[in-house]
Amino acid sequence: MRNLIKIAVRNLFRYKRRTLLTSSLIAFGVILVIVFGGLAISFKTQMVGVITNSSLGDLQIHKKGYVESIDNLPLNLILSGQQLAKVEELLKQNPQVAAYSPRLKFGAMISNYAQTSNLRLSAVYPEHENQTCPDLVKRIQGELPDPNQFLKPGEILVPQNLMKGLDLKVDDEVVLVATNKDGSVNGVPLRIGAVIESVLGPAGKDGYIHIDDAKTLLRMEELEIIEIAVRLKNFDQLKSVFGQFKKEVAAPKSGIEVHTWEQLSPFASIARIVDLLILVVKFILISIVLVSILNIMTMSVYERISEIGTIAAIGTRPSRILSLFLAEGFAMGLLSTVAGVVIGLGLLWLMNATPINFTFGMMQVSLAPSIPPREVVLVTIIVMLVSIFASLQPAYKASKMEPVDALGHV
Repeated sequence: MRNLIKIAVRNLFRYKRRTLLTSSLIAFGVILVIVFGGLAISFKTQMVGVITNSSLGDLQIHKKGYVESIDNLPLNLILSGQQLAKVEELLKQNPQVAAYSPRLKFGAMISNYAQTSNLRLSAVYPEHENQTCPDLVKRIQGELPDPNQFLKPGEILVPQNLMKGLDLKVDDEVVLVATNKDGSVNGVPLRIGAVIESVLGPAGKDGYIHIDDAKTLLRMEELEIIEIAVRLKNFDQLKSVFGQFKKEVAAPKSGIEVHTWEQLSPFASIARIVDLLILVVKFILISIVLVSILNIMTMSVYERISEIGTIAAIGTRPSRILSLFLAEGFAMGLLSTVAGVVIGLGLLWLMNATPINFTFGMMQVSLAPSIPPREVVLVTIIVMLVSIFASLQPAYKASKMEPVDALGHV
């Protein structure tokens, strides 16, 4: 086998210029896949991280039917005490759960005693919310001495556009007015604790208050939870944990639903487009390798017909001739892949030395391209398999040549 590889490599370099051009083309395809894949995967990871770590969480648990009517922020679809206890017990027992945050979401009116506007409110426990969405505090303008206490009872975080629209300042007093599930209206005065930026841009109207204030505003005798956001220790385990929760928490008769961030955010479509683009680039690589190897091996067989006839005439078996040409195609793919992987990873390293900064919504994100090792292995396997496949037809043709006909070829 070693001699076969040595002969194959030596035959490749009999035509140095052609081999170099073909190898360069294949290597370019490998570089394209690695660099583009590194950039695309990094962009997708950063985008998903902004959404999950600053707002949604990795998973969310609701009363059945809540997500379908989420735009209306209904207050009647709450998790009962029994359901809440069951969910919290399962979350505490699951080793993949890093943190979870109970939430109460509802619509309200905010007034500065002169002007009034509507907003969407998330009532949270600050310490739970900070552990579940650790990047939330990055959206808060100003310095925070304790991230776990970014919000205190009696305070409200007001979105940036409402601060400007109502001409408000930090420490101003505002009044919140809301209607509870029974239809009664109530209002409470709160102090503006800080300004919060929206994930999606300046059009957002999402504010935060302490869950104790929401209980007072909505005149709740007992705390009612509408949503539980969950953060996992390992985001890559999202699908398996989601499947597990669907079995344990969201049984058909439980009245509870579990949703991933993808089912709750329109940006999931962007993530799918990124995956599709990576797939398209891999298809381009396959096409480049297939055409390049097929062309060079066909030319190699055509130019060496007399040589094939000679080695066949002295007793070389057809299977040996087949193996020789397959080894040449494999060696071409291997050399090109090694060069492409080294150069591609080197370019990613250079990009990491100078991170690319961009804005996603209102969040500043630093893009540090990297590619998972499994992607590099996958690219290598693809090139090797396609190289062998492309060499198969020319190699089979060479192995089936009759020695007399091959020797008589001019």
